[in-house]
Amino acid sequence: MPTVYTSTVYIVAGLTALFFWIPAIFMTLKRDLMMFQQNSYRPERYSRWASQTGESTTVARCFYLFATAFLLVPMIPFIISAPVAALIAIWFTLSLLKAKYKKPLVFTPRAKRLMGVALTLAAVIVAIAWLLAGLKGACVVAYALLFLSQFVLLSSYTILIPVEKSINKKYYDDAASILKAMPELKIIGITGSYGKTSTKHYLQRILSEKYETLMTPGSYNTTLGVVRTIREYLKPYTEVFIVEMGAKQPGDIKEICDLVHPQDAIITAVGEQHLETFKTIETVQRTKFELFDSLPSNGIAVINNDFAMIASRPTNNGPETIRYAITDTTGCDVTAKDIEYDRRGSSFTYVGPAGEIRFRTPLVGQCNISNLLAAISMALKLDVPIEKIKYAVETMEQVEHRLNMKHTPGGLTIIDDAFNSNPDGSRMALEVLSHMTGGRRIIITPGMIELGERQEELNNLFGQRIAKSADIAIIVGQYNRDAISEGIKADKSFDTDNLYIADSFTEAQQLLLGLAKPGDTVLYENDLPDTFK
Repeated sequence: MPTVYTSTVYIVAGLTALFFWIPAIFMTLKRDLMMFQQNSYRPERYSRWASQTGESTTVARCFYLFATAFLLVPMIPFIISAPVAALIAIWFTLSLLKAKYKKPLVFTPRAKRLMGVALTLAAVIVAIAWLLAGLKGACVVAYALLFLSQFVLLSSYTILIPVEKSINKKYYDDAASILKAMPELKIIGITGSYGKTSTKHYLQRILSEKYETLMTPGSYNTTLGVVRTIREYLKPYTEVFIVEMGAKQPGDIKEICDLVHPQDAIITAVGEQHLETFKTIETVQRTKFELFDSLPSNGIAVINNDFAMIASRPTNNGPETIRYAITDTTGCDVTAKDIEYDRRGSSFTYVGPAGEIRFRTPLVGQCNISNLLAAISMALKLDVPIEKIKYAVETMEQVEHRLNMKHTPGGLTIIDDAFNSNPDGSRMALEVLSHMTGGRRIIITPGMIELGERQEELNNLFGQRIAKSADIAIIVGQYNRDAISEGIKADKSFDTDNLYIADSFTEAQQLLLGLAKPGDTVLYENDLPDTFK
């Protein structure tokens, strides 16, 4: 008489549990990898995010832990516990298949390598468990790995470190060789807590009136992003290469500078962005000025004096420095005056060494005009004719999700500032909203992130500013809901009947459909990624 351990039913139950474990581990690791990618493949950031958001104890992981424990209960026959575990795997696999994300996983070569190693590692662990503890032991370990999938992913990352370093060095050396073969190439670095992407676009548009110009695309502002740009996009006939330089920690910008050796630079801002990793504004300043410190003595630095941590930074012993500002113009070489906004854009007068020049642009907002001051100043130093600069500014395309203005057929004006909001940028966006007086002013926002210990304080201040600039506020999500709402309510002149709470942007859009009327202006301020609730 065969025992239960050798019965056909026992084997079928166990194989069923393992069969449905395969898509479950794939989908779970895929989601983990997506979040790891959004955290820039940095284990410390990913671990901190998982801890802060409770990602390590989600409903799915708790059920996988339950399935693991259920399989271990001696009183429950394996022919019952194994199918229950399989049903749990099926349920959550289907839920992950249906999930929608704002920024889904991009299967880059690196992501494919990580996924391949993670799946192989999981399969090897389960196979070893089968050899040592039999079919039931393999099922127990398999479902424990679903609960511990983040550990599997980070272990795979560690395994791949030597491989990634070797691949990156090969690409880095290749990019360095390409640059070395182009000694006449003009390289301009752009960095700042915010404004660098917009300034990069504006400078590229203006310089392209005279030069063959390349800029790093999208948000390719890391060393590897710059390396990829050089290897894939830089041509022998390129005359000017504009390099956006981002940083999440000290040394990031220096690393890019050591590769490209910029001759000129623009620093757009030193502000309270990424304080979660930088900790202090002084560290932000030192990191952003790694670009300035890398310039040759005959270089040009255009820097924004509207930020105290830039204005206070001595530059006497460095390259030629052009300081620009709109609000705090003391000691500045370049300023803007007579700024006017309307539904078609802005007009302003550039005041600098070249004299006073009146510009018209479809861009709106003090931040965009500030970014234009930097781009115009650099273009003038590179001998772009004023008429060509004026034409470029007048025909400038708005950068997507960075305070651009659209008009809908239904009569609404949309101000899209959904990319990566920050204290200064949000203040400027609200200033633009306050000028739109043709109808009601509506803001939809989840607030600001990555502000470290000042997260609640700065979002509360943001709420106070909303109360003074908007007629209707729709606060999205839970992350900053209380801080913003309390800030709005602190201003007794704001009608709290016009304060709405939405759990998602989909719900916010439904609210907007019922509220908006022709002539109203809607400001979208920030759109949090999937890593924030």
